[in-house]
Amino acid sequence: MAKRRKVGNLMALAVLAALTERPMHPYEMASVLRAHGKDEDMKIKWGSLYSVVQSLARHELIEAVESRREGGRPERTVYRITQAGRQELRDWERELISTPERETFRFKAALSVLGVLVPDEAASLLQRRLELLDKQIADQRERLSEHLQQVPRLFLIEEEYELAMREAELAWVRDLLGELTSGSFPDLAAWRTFHADRS
Repeated sequence: MAKRRKVGNLMALAVLAALTERPMHPYEMASVLRAHGKDEDMKIKWGSLYSVVQSLARHELIEAVESRREGGRPERTVYRITQAGRQELRDWERELISTPERETFRFKAALSVLGVLVPDEAASLLQRRLELLDKQIADQRERLSEHLQQVPRLFLIEEEYELAMREAELAWVRDLLGELTSGSFPDLAAWRTFHADRS
């Protein structure tokens, strides 16, 4: 079971990891997170960055080390990770890597009420999803291949994981679509009758 964290927003995980590189002010943290593509790896609401930083500081997982003024810009507070923050980061990472969690996905929610569509429309929409997944996977493979020429694999494993998940989804959608179009899907007749009775 997941441990309750003092700061449970996944952006906090990204901020703590970024601060292991060097002390930074929040604007710099945002630049580093964007440059590392963290907004593609996790749901990040950039507007909440300052509140996440304040919360991490309040719980002494990071601490202010100085305030800087660059040119005519407002004063910026520079933060560094504390020993407690390093421990929290490692502990949280161990938990996330070792413990599977049920994650909710929009597609899963849609599948849970698939019966509201007539089977032919469901098949047509799944065909469209299949085509989009095919294109996305091809694009992802190409990007990953290019990145692997410049970046060590260690820093791209989240992209490998996402690609593997999309490939698994593609295979599953292809199988489901095959059952719908071939007529081998169980209870297909009852599904059609359900909609025919409501026409």
